[in-house]
Amino acid sequence: MRVLDPRRHLAAAIGWLVFGIVALAALGAALLAAQVAERHALDDAQRLLAQFATQIRHTLDTTLATRRAVVQATAALIATSDDPGPAALQRRLRTVQAQFPEFVWLGVADAGGRLLAATGSGADRAGADVAARSWFRTGLLHPVLDDARAGAAADPAAAQRFAEIAAPVAAPSGPVQGVLGARLSWPWLEAQTAGLLHTLDTRRQLDLLLLARDGRVLVGPPGWAGRHLGPASALDDGGRRLLGRSAAATRADATLGWTVVVRQDRVAALASAHRVRSAVFGVVLLAGLAAAAAAVAASWWLTRRLARLAEAAQAVRSGRQRTLAMPTGRDEVARIGATLAATVEHLQQEKQALATLNAELDARVAERTARIERLAEESRHAAVTRERLRLARDLHDTLAHSLMAVLTQIRLVRKLRLRLDGPALDDELGRAEAVATSGLAEARAAIAQMRQNSVRDAGLGPALQELLARFRERSGVAATLQADTDAAALAGARAETVFRIVEEALHNVERHAQARAVQVVLAASATEGATRFSIEVADDGVGFEPTLARPGHYGLQGMREQAALIGARLSLHSRPGGGTRLELLFEA
Repeated sequence: MRVLDPRRHLAAAIGWLVFGIVALAALGAALLAAQVAERHALDDAQRLLAQFATQIRHTLDTTLATRRAVVQATAALIATSDDPGPAALQRRLRTVQAQFPEFVWLGVADAGGRLLAATGSGADRAGADVAARSWFRTGLLHPVLDDARAGAAADPAAAQRFAEIAAPVAAPSGPVQGVLGARLSWPWLEAQTAGLLHTLDTRRQLDLLLLARDGRVLVGPPGWAGRHLGPASALDDGGRRLLGRSAAATRADATLGWTVVVRQDRVAALASAHRVRSAVFGVVLLAGLAAAAAAVAASWWLTRRLARLAEAAQAVRSGRQRTLAMPTGRDEVARIGATLAATVEHLQQEKQALATLNAELDARVAERTARIERLAEESRHAAVTRERLRLARDLHDTLAHSLMAVLTQIRLVRKLRLRLDGPALDDELGRAEAVATSGLAEARAAIAQMRQNSVRDAGLGPALQELLARFRERSGVAATLQADTDAAALAGARAETVFRIVEEALHNVERHAQARAVQVVLAASATEGATRFSIEVADDGVGFEPTLARPGHYGLQGMREQAALIGARLSLHSRPGGGTRLELLFEA
């Protein structure tokens, strides 16, 4: 059994691999061939059933068309007869009924609908008024062949057991004198369909269903007659039977519009197909297994020289022999044997090359480390530069505005000092002192904000809540915050920049807007794998024209620069008297 172990012999591994591949391929091919054979047999059986159904319907249509032609010929003879009396009409109708006993009723009515003569077992007798009958109304216009839908009120189902034929009684060039009507026996129609079914193929167990236009089963197996089938009704008994439907009629005026359905038991219909499937499966599988066995034998034969070379190499390694017996030939096995002699030398060369490569790699690592250190230094320098710019903006927002206001108050006092009395001068100096005090407080707040970063520690939402509280206390303007949970938890350098932009926007509201209320909305939404944040600051103040230049005012420019640092999009919407809305959008 060791020779069959794929872990010990390459020939065994190749043989088992080839055997498995060929066996699986043979199994798949056998299954596919068997399925194809069964599918073809199923298609052939359904096609044959459809041909049977179409042939039965064509024959039935021809038979009914012949009976209609008899009625038309009789109507033409009555129209050209020299004796139109009731007795002569009665004799002619009996003659037709004797020749064609399938007519269970024949009747002739005048143009007014009064029945002149009738014979057979129909409900209408001579003298009856048939003007309301459908066969009479249609027969006045043209020949008609239709299934009966009205009759005895006590038994509507029995009234449907007829096929009605009518033809106008008229000379070739004269007016319509009346209508000749006839009823075909339903048992005769059933016998015709049964006879047609048996003449097709007596060896098959077939069922026939005759369906009316409205889906009623006119003829069928026991329990089916009289059913009303909808478009989705199943006629295959849950897949146990195969179906064949008749093709559409080529002449609508020569048929009742019936549909013929021929059914056959699925197991019986596909019995031969199952036998063919089993035979095909067996033949293909056996052929595949035989091919797999042949492939295993061929693999053993082709790898015998490689096995001897492996044994010789093992002997050299263990010291049982000094030289390697070179296999003969010019194939891969011979080239492998020639290569083994130079293997040690190649290994030494590769070892030396590996040492050289390690030295080169060490030099490259040192160079990359120095480059990374330089990049880190440049990054630190860029961070310091950004911090200086932020400090410049914060100082502009605090000290510059306050000093400008104090300077304005001092200039005003100097110009008006001669005109102002003592109390007025004190008021102006008090205002200047208040402005200076406010500027100092703002400078201290800015320095405190620089020293402790509440945004990084608590998140953007709590930091904005604290900022709005200070804004309400300082300005008296109603300020509210609406923040999503995800957006409120935003922290880091980007959140700190957003906080600075909102802080500058609130400063502008406090100084210029004259607003009564401010609303800050902080929201987050997920879009295609990224999170989009939006911050909106809206007030109901006096507004302004954003397109007009304002020399000496750098607040908006500073906000745009800070937005550019974090890759955000800043938009400003305002108009005089309509408030101001600032919107900031960025992704994280």
